[in-house]
Amino acid sequence: MVLSGLHRITGLALAGGSILLVAWIVCAAHSAEAYAGMSRFLGSFIGQFVLFGWTFSLIFHTVSGIRHLLWDTGKLLEVEQIKRSSVFVLALSIALTLVAWFLGGGYPGGGA
Repeated sequence: MVLSGLHRITGLALAGGSILLVAWIVCAAHSAEAYAGMSRFLGSFIGQFVLFGWTFSLIFHTVSGIRHLLWDTGKLLEVEQIKRSSVFVLALSIALTLVAWFLGGGYPGGGA
């Protein structure tokens, strides 16, 4: 039940992060100063925190969505399977987020 709520919350976070992505692109198209300002924000601690959360939201929402697709086929519907798959979804999402940030280097303008 908790992960179902988190699935919805991450969907909302993805919408908010998409607005931030569009703002970053608009700043890049507008002027070098606007782009530099947005890059400073995204490279700051708060900006990095927001981008890390957006990355987790994207990965969690995707992995959780795959689990929902499996449920639609009638698989993993036993109570114990649901509990185990919940732990798996959360652990995999955290692991993939960390891999994306530590191997990918985080935001190019920041120091993740």
